[in-house]
Amino acid sequence: MTEPTPGQTVGPFFHLGLPFPGDSALVPAGHPLAVHLRGFVLDGAGDPVPDALVELWQAGPDGATVRETGSLHRDGWTFTGWGRAGTDATGRYTFSTLVPGGPVPFFALVVFARGLTDRLFTRAYLPDAVLPPGIPESLRAVAEPRGFRFDIRLQGENETVFLNFHKHKP
Repeated sequence: MTEPTPGQTVGPFFHLGLPFPGDSALVPAGHPLAVHLRGFVLDGAGDPVPDALVELWQAGPDGATVRETGSLHRDGWTFTGWGRAGTDATGRYTFSTLVPGGPVPFFALVVFARGLTDRLFTRAYLPDAVLPPGIPESLRAVAEPRGFRFDIRLQGENETVFLNFHKHKP
């Protein structure tokens, strides 16, 4: 059996191959039910991370897992429940999407950034969701006039809670 080799950092070269046209528009901004999920990716000192990449996975408004194909080819009307957004020079990311449904609606977020040896998983629960016991309030998004805000703090005071997925070992 071969021992695994250590991981390498996951950034900062996302701009070379991962963005694609419409990547952060799960629905067009003009869609009648469109909302924005936006926020900042911040480092341990509270400074913006200008070259991070955030992926969003979510259920549809009916709470069902979306099974549409075509995530990498936006056709302007098919909601696929997946997108990715790079941060700008101020560390800001923005998605145009729909409000997820379900008993406890949330956005699943994956963060890639320079200096990380692996991606980070977190969730942004809707402001009015009744959270199950043990879910910290810090994972609740804040309501805004046209959607929600969820800032991601990679470390330090008020660090975002990241989920721990154990890798299967044979």
